[in-house]
Amino acid sequence: MQEIAISQFKAKCLAILENVEKTGQAIRITRHGKPVADVVPIVEAVDRAAMFGSMRDSMKILGDIIEPAIDLDEIEALRD
Repeated sequence: MQEIAISQFKAKCLAILENVEKTGQAIRITRHGKPVADVVPIVEAVDRAAMFGSMRDSMKILGDIIEPAIDLDEIEALRD
């Protein structure tokens, strides 16, 4: 991660922000060599509402979905 002094950030703030947006690379701002803040590009938020129902009509239920897929007598752990 590239580091920049806080005084340089103050002088070139808009250009630095444009560079972060364009390149997608974060920049660490320091004061006397110690980290103060990180300027990171924005991550686009996922529209969670669009996710619900997005798989509608993409599958078909065949048979009974409640009953076990195998006969319970075939399960060894359930035998007496």
